[in-house]
Amino acid sequence: MTAELRLADQVLDLVRRTGLAAEAEVLVDWQAQGLTRFANSFIHQHVAEETTTVQLVLHADGRTATATTTRTDSDGLRQLVERTVASVRVAPPDPGWPGLTPPANAHGQAGFDPATAAATGQERAARVRGFVDAAGLPAAGYCETRTFRSAYANTAGQSATDETTSATLDGIARRDGVDGTARLVSTRLADVDGAWLGAQAAAKAHAGVDPVELPPGRYEVVLEPTAVADLLTNFALWGFSGLLYAQGRSFAELGAAQFDPVVTLVDDPFAEGSPGMAFDAEGTPKQRLVLVEEGVTRAVAHDRRTAAMVGGQARSTGHALPGGHAGGLGAIPRHLGLLPSGQSVPASSAAGEVGVAHPTAADLVRSVERGLLVTDLWYTRVLDPKSMVVTGLTRNGVWLIEHGTITSPVMNLRFTQSYPQALAPGAVKGVGDAVTVLPTRLGRGAIRAPALHLAAWNFTGGASG
Repeated sequence: MTAELRLADQVLDLVRRTGLAAEAEVLVDWQAQGLTRFANSFIHQHVAEETTTVQLVLHADGRTATATTTRTDSDGLRQLVERTVASVRVAPPDPGWPGLTPPANAHGQAGFDPATAAATGQERAARVRGFVDAAGLPAAGYCETRTFRSAYANTAGQSATDETTSATLDGIARRDGVDGTARLVSTRLADVDGAWLGAQAAAKAHAGVDPVELPPGRYEVVLEPTAVADLLTNFALWGFSGLLYAQGRSFAELGAAQFDPVVTLVDDPFAEGSPGMAFDAEGTPKQRLVLVEEGVTRAVAHDRRTAAMVGGQARSTGHALPGGHAGGLGAIPRHLGLLPSGQSVPASSAAGEVGVAHPTAADLVRSVERGLLVTDLWYTRVLDPKSMVVTGLTRNGVWLIEHGTITSPVMNLRFTQSYPQALAPGAVKGVGDAVTVLPTRLGRGAIRAPALHLAAWNFTGGASG
């Protein structure tokens, strides 16, 4: 039994001793983080910390209360239980309580790497040195390693524990005010090649000097994986959220062909390089979930509460977040990936056949008569969740493509674009043949993104207005 599971059992025992007739669940998360930051090509910060968070949920007399603590000593756990018991007695009625997860096996895959868990500051610094030396330009960014260990237990008899690791390097190289970027996440620090990433960032910075200004309008685009990651992140938050779907605020229509047939979106916490856990915050086993299959919307991410809101055949898909409903998020897919060209569900045998051609990112560029190559989308804000109209800016490199050749760097542009419309039937002209595993702002997780060739993207002006 892990230390985290012992803590969870200890909290449940304290709840039983109160004599309160309650359903109870406990989630214990332990995290160790090592972070190395650099700026102006020099490391300026090393940080290492360990934190343990204990979350207790009680449901009694039709009321629900949740509390957390970072204290794991006897007094801290006792106070956590006392506070939660006091809260549940005065909480408002909770008619949507979905009940506890029943006993079920939660099996993860090999997402834990002992070498990454034991990584030192010197090992992270070596990746930074590789990035800086290969860039040969003023560089900034960070290298981070994390170890996650979680345990769950409830009074219905469900119990689970798992652990995973992650390693991230995210950096920029700058020349004459122009930034080039490169980033990567994996479950293994050994997969993070600082020199390769530094060379990629520098090449973009050199290629972005002296950009020209283009008028606003609809342009054909090739989005690099880093830009596609923003599409997938916003789809996760605003499109495939079980809460938004239950409230009628999501664009998703199950069974409808809302995307181009080349689009297949899968949330897979066990994909190679993705730091996933075997269970969610409610103890429900995680699974590979097909959200869009060859253009047809098949599912959204549910926890127990949003599945109960929808009713019918809806079930939890293992996507509950700690305190997710309190934060207004509900359930969201945090390991979302767009399958590359040549893959389907299940994986197509043609993907590995000799003589079967699949487009690389360079192939996508060569197929553009006139358009733009975009590295990053950032500062994106959803204007209308139902249609997922998003506004934002390009960043870290935009280039004009003419007759299949990159001809000039372009100043950053502002855009307003419906993301589902950009990927609608007939709107996707090509998908790259390989994915890049990228860090995500959705917390513990990763985005798997190939390059993407789209028929049109609506640019509304320059970055300054």
